[in-house]
Amino acid sequence: MFKDLYQYRELLRSNIKKEIRGKYKGSFLGVLWSFVNPLLQVLVYAIVFPFILRDTMDNYIVYLIIGILPWTWFTTSISQGTFTILGNAGIIKKVYFPREILPISVVTSGLINFLISCLIIFVFLIFSGIGFSINLLYLPLVILVQYIISLGLVFITSAINVYVRDAEYIINFIVNMLFYATPILYSPDVFANSKLSFIFDFNPMAIIITGYRDILYAKVSPNVSSLMIVLIGSLILLLVGVKIFKKLQKGFAEEV
Repeated sequence: MFKDLYQYRELLRSNIKKEIRGKYKGSFLGVLWSFVNPLLQVLVYAIVFPFILRDTMDNYIVYLIIGILPWTWFTTSISQGTFTILGNAGIIKKVYFPREILPISVVTSGLINFLISCLIIFVFLIFSGIGFSINLLYLPLVILVQYIISLGLVFITSAINVYVRDAEYIINFIVNMLFYATPILYSPDVFANSKLSFIFDFNPMAIIITGYRDILYAKVSPNVSSLMIVLIGSLILLLVGVKIFKKLQKGFAEEV
């Protein structure tokens, strides 16, 4: 697979560019929507959610942004990645190329958009007075873990969606439910003494989002042992995902 990807590296590069540009093609603001969309989402939650929660932490908007931006990358990767094989049915039927390029392009373009939108986080950290710490060096580790788990999931969902067309809607529903089981709008401490606290222990995105918050908001080192467990699990998921994808891709041209 790596040999094929290297041979078709120019196609991979151009496909990543297409994913980035195509998402906002024809819109007035273009790539600026990468900044505007999360900010509008944060604005809504910042206004509404404090009334529900009653008591929020200091610099709640910064807290929200640090959670919502990685989550936006995750959900965008899953939703677009699940549909990527069907969405490229025309070229799949006509031309041979490593099909792995399609899910990799979606997740990688999402990573690039996320890295650009990180400028928003840094601006808010500066103007809120939170600033930065040496723990910022852990940030690439958390990003890497999220990239691998997203890619592993997209390999699986994109392949299954070709054969089970309802999978797209089921997956989107599951992701929407996972949003509320992930401490994005609230602190994990809210459910610290609840029977539901086990959800956070088995939710890899909860560990990843908490990692971002530890580094950027609390300015402490993240729970490296938990991140390493998620990293190992993500690598296993990626290997399984590639195996499933390669097994199912033999019928893509006929099914799409």
